[in-house]
This record gives sequence, C-alpha cells and structure tokens, in this order.
Amino acid sequence: MAEKVLVTGGGGYIGSHCVVELIEAGYHPVVVDNFSNAVRESIRRIEKFLDTSIEFHELDLLDQPGLEKLFKKHSFSAVMHFAGLKAVGESVEQPLRYYRVNLTASMNLLEVMQAHKVHNLVFSSSATVYGDPQRLPIDERHPVGGCTNPYGQSKYFIEEMIKDHCKAEKDWNAMLLRYFNPIGAHSSGLIGEDPQGIPNNLLPYVAQVAVGRRECLSVYGNDYDTLDGTGVRDYIHVVDLAKGHIAALKKLKDGCGCKVYNLGTGTGYSVLQMVKAMEKASGKEIKYKIAPRREGDIASCYADPRLADKELGWKAKFDLERMCEDLWRWQSKNPTGFFDGTAS
Repeated sequence: MAEKVLVTGGGGYIGSHCVVELIEAGYHPVVVDNFSNAVRESIRRIEKFLDTSIEFHELDLLDQPGLEKLFKKHSFSAVMHFAGLKAVGESVEQPLRYYRVNLTASMNLLEVMQAHKVHNLVFSSSATVYGDPQRLPIDERHPVGGCTNPYGQSKYFIEEMIKDHCKAEKDWNAMLLRYFNPIGAHSSGLIGEDPQGIPNNLLPYVAQVAVGRRECLSVYGNDYDTLDGTGVRDYIHVVDLAKGHIAALKKLKDGCGCKVYNLGTGTGYSVLQMVKAMEKASGKEIKYKIAPRREGDIASCYADPRLADKELGWKAKFDLERMCEDLWRWQSKNPTGFFDGTAS
C-alpha cells in the first residue's frame, strides 16, 4: 500500500506542486490547508489532470484538537510542512502575527507528530534564514539567524525547534530545505502561483503586468551593489523544487537525523533581467517604475546547491527561459487566477 504523507499547506503554490510529484512518485498525500493564501481549486485541478482523488481537509494548524483528530484517523509515514505566512514585507508590518501563526502552528504539528509516533519531517524553510549574505554563493555552512525580517526569523526559529527536538528524540529524522526563489508553474498551465490580493513576490506581479491585470511594476531600489542596481536572487522552477522534496523524503529512510539542504540553481538574476526574460516569454512590454528600497530586502542572494546534488542526488534542471515560459503559460491561461475559468 502507498505510504501516506501529510502535506500541510498543500493547497498553496509550492505545496500543490509537491502533491503532484508525490502522487507521480507513488505516495498517497493527505492535504490540509486553511485556505488563507490558497484555494481548493488547485486540488480539484490536480485531481482532474492526474485522474485521481485527493483527500483534503480544511484545517488550521492552530487548531491542535483538529490536528489530533486527523492523526488518529491516519497512519502517516512522514509530514511535509509548508503551511505558514510567507510575505517578507508584510512580516515587517505585522511581526506578532507572523510569530504567532508560524511558530504556534509548527509547535502544534511537532507535538502531535510526537504523540502519534510520526518521526519523519520535511520542512519548507527559506534562504531568508541566512540574512544579509556574508559571502556568495551561500552554502549550508553560512551563518544563520541574522535575519533581516520577521518572516525569516520565524523560519529560523522553527529550524532551531526542529533541530533541538531531533537532538532530544534520536528516532526523529528531519530535512530542512532552504528554498531560494520559486517561480514557474506546472507545464499543463492548470496550477501555478495565484496570490490572494496584490502579489508580494516579483514574478507573479511581473506576470500580472504582462497579462494586463496590473498597470506597472514597482522595482524596489536601483542603487544596490549589483550589475544594474536592482536586487539579485536565485530563481528556481517550482517543479524542480517539488522534485527536491521527493528526494528529501526518500533520504529520510536512511535514518539521517536532522539535515539541511539549499534548493536553488546557483545562479543569480537581477529584477531587471527577470523583467526582460518575462518580456521575451510573453511577447509583451512590461512597464516598471523605480521605487524606494523595501525594508527587509537585501542586495544579492544565490545558492551553492552542491550538497543537495551530492547527498540527495537532486539538481535543478529547468533554465530561466523554461521557468518564464511555464509561468506565462499559467498566467495567460488564467489571467485572473484559478477562477478565471479559461484553463479548466
């Protein structure tokens, strides 16, 4: 029988792409999401294009009794934990909300996992735990904790909780996956990133300008110490990222304890380079204006992903052109998101 894997936040952008990869790899995902930044439609569409049914529950991880009930019903072999608030700028404005939601949800999950003897975890962390990089590219030995925003701090604190718990409980195995910047979409164009309200991340905003949903992109700062003055990031295709989770899940079988891996490409691109790449993919002009720097942002951040290649046998495969093509396919098929109706 297929192993059951609990996927928290499985209706969201990264979670939903991981659900696809889990099913294709022969696992049985059970999805929970409170749909605060996701929609049920993502799961419905996956069911349709994979011709399957997916069990999902509308559940907030702050509801510990609800979580207990779910763990009593199922025997999970592992948990993939994506659920949480994730916008850098918003976290600077609402720090207490980010700490309450992200930390409490994760503590509840770890406690319920422990009570039900589920000792295998893949955690969705972030390169924001590195703070303003002391050196580039960033490898897993780079210092952590000097975070420039509460979102990054919350991910760092959760990592520390998991590490401490794994030290105390020797039968636990955890993979802390530090993502760089996921973009793109499933090649079907049926699922992708559909932010609720104004996008906080660059590429969804750029795509919405290209499709005519937004008038103009604000580029936050053009005076950074980079090739064109705009921020440089390591953009990774969301399908590559999802495949990295499957590799991590398989590695848990080795009884590896707590391990940390960067999931990135190792190449950085500036905001303006990304605008040009999306103009090429879409065939549209993308209007932009220069705005002041955004608090909590840094100049450059890109990965040294060699450890994941060496120990997980995972490497990002899709190039920038393919990332932008897949993003544009999703956005042009779904100009106003999941409920546009043109893609289904």
